[in-house]
Amino acid sequence: MTAAQDKNFQDILYNPIFLSALFSWCIAQFLKVIINIIRYKSISSRDVVYRFFWKTGGMPSSHSAAVTSLTTSVGFIEGFSSTLFIITLVFSLIVIRDALGVRRAAGSQAKALNTMGKELQSRLKIQFKMVKEISGHTVPEVSIGIILGFFIAVAFCNL
Repeated sequence: MTAAQDKNFQDILYNPIFLSALFSWCIAQFLKVIINIIRYKSISSRDVVYRFFWKTGGMPSSHSAAVTSLTTSVGFIEGFSSTLFIITLVFSLIVIRDALGVRRAAGSQAKALNTMGKELQSRLKIQFKMVKEISGHTVPEVSIGIILGFFIAVAFCNL
């Protein structure tokens, strides 16, 4: 890596926009793991790692936290009337809408398919492979993610 490339990489690592989005996602995922540990009392270290890096759905929405933090920090640094802010705002609205609606609906459909598939398998002895039930978010999960992302962006951009 050349000195110029190294400096560019360091600039990204110290950029408040990048840091606020990354920390928002990490903190939301960490809170999600803590909530699951409290809810299920006992959880293996393997489950902790899986839930932190791969598990979707749950409280709070890490997608909403990350995109809200991204948009808010872009607003503070580039200006709330900048083209970049408008682009990130539209991007955030799409991601949040997807978290609330599309992914949740797909998860509900997958659950219904699995129920019907199990029934067919038991009645007609037809082999059925379960489909993945992705979990979207509820309004409170998304709302807490948005609030979390906003305040983390404010902290990174103003402290």
